[in-house]
Amino acid sequence: MSIHIIPVEKLSTDALDGVIKEFISRNGTDYGEYEAAMETKIRQVKQKLEKGLAVLLYDDEMETTNIFRHDDPILKKLDKIDE
Repeated sequence: MSIHIIPVEKLSTDALDGVIKEFISRNGTDYGEYEAAMETKIRQVKQKLEKGLAVLLYDDEMETTNIFRHDDPILKKLDKIDE
């Protein structure tokens, strides 16, 4: 399988912040009527990763990293492929 879940504690703070910043800028976010500061967005995504509410995936073939909610259906598909 070319897609791996990367534990956030395996990344340095700078590397994790870089992945999160790239994710935020690529995917955007909906913060309602008021736009949140970049530091706030980074902190919110980092907290979700640390609490297990989101996971960091790395795709060897595409050489890309992405963040998914822990209950995203794509993760269930990955589990079935691994079986």
